[in-house]
Amino acid sequence: MLLMMGEVLRFADVARSFPGNPVWRFLAFNQTHVEWAGMSLHDTIQPGFTFLAGVALPYSIRSRRRKGESFQRMLLHTLFRSVLLIALGIFLRSTSGPITNFTFEDTLTQIGLGYTFAFLLTFTRERWQTIALAAILFAYWLAWALYPAPGPGFNYAAVGVPPEWHAHLFTGFAAHWNKNSNLGQAFDLWFLNLFPRTRPFVFNAGGYLTLSFIPTLGTMLLGVLAGQWFHQAAPRLPLRRFVLAGATLIAVGLLLHVTGVCPIVKRIWTPSWTLFSGGVCFLFLAAFSWIIDGRNHRRAAFPLIVVGMNSIAAYLIAHLWEDFIESSLRIHLGERFLNLLGSSLEPLLMGTLTLLAYWLVLYWMFRKKVFVRI
Repeated sequence: MLLMMGEVLRFADVARSFPGNPVWRFLAFNQTHVEWAGMSLHDTIQPGFTFLAGVALPYSIRSRRRKGESFQRMLLHTLFRSVLLIALGIFLRSTSGPITNFTFEDTLTQIGLGYTFAFLLTFTRERWQTIALAAILFAYWLAWALYPAPGPGFNYAAVGVPPEWHAHLFTGFAAHWNKNSNLGQAFDLWFLNLFPRTRPFVFNAGGYLTLSFIPTLGTMLLGVLAGQWFHQAAPRLPLRRFVLAGATLIAVGLLLHVTGVCPIVKRIWTPSWTLFSGGVCFLFLAAFSWIIDGRNHRRAAFPLIVVGMNSIAAYLIAHLWEDFIESSLRIHLGERFLNLLGSSLEPLLMGTLTLLAYWLVLYWMFRKKVFVRI
């Protein structure tokens, strides 16, 4: 979540002022999504958020069971949570439009669409959860593989893919996963036009899709498995299991990508992306568990804990307060102060102050024990 809030640092703007500097170029790359295939650090935000939602599920269910809640009551609460997540995602996508923007590719809506299914699968045994994960990813891959791939004469310009972008297009079998010319695009052409819009939906400029919630459910299930392993190993940490799972998932995802069976594309959440990013999440979880719990470096991790304990609030603050905070800083600090490091670094200084303001709000909430829960 801190990575998402850190978008305000605007490394890309700074990198444009220093085109020959490899450090700024590296930072800028890892603060933006890759165009299509591959991964940057920024691309790990959504799978990380989704994975942790899965990790929390077994703990949430166990806590509610201890309180004597029935399955029916837990299910109703889960359905409410799913609807609220979807509604929040749509709301955040509609803040600058004339009418409600019914779109379902946002992180919150994607989690909301799959959350109830993940909840139900958490009640099954680990073996069935693994089978469900494999079945979901294989069935989704098969549906895309059977859908006709775009031919050599396909009009990519009509779906928002200009000629200069064609270097990112796949050829051969992998073309089934090309931008805005796939099964998910066909579904959205039908589904999204069922809702009121200022103009008919034709394509998503970034290539994002509603149907991505299906393999995103796979990411949540990987998180559920991690949460269960945490509980089974307590009070010890299942670090070896996490590292082994992470390395295996990354290797399988890469194998599917390099063989052309299923490319790694975050924007359409391909099954290989589910495996690859899930492996990365396992490795991150192992690293942070070892640092914070294994080595007891809680004080050093405190800034992350403040954000992590209020992840929904952090998400909303980053989406809704950025313009207000930046305009307030310009009014009260003035351009002279903001250009203290030079005009080239002004975006970085502004971003640092904005990020600090975000964190201070979350710190105040942490101190007052104000936590946004859904």
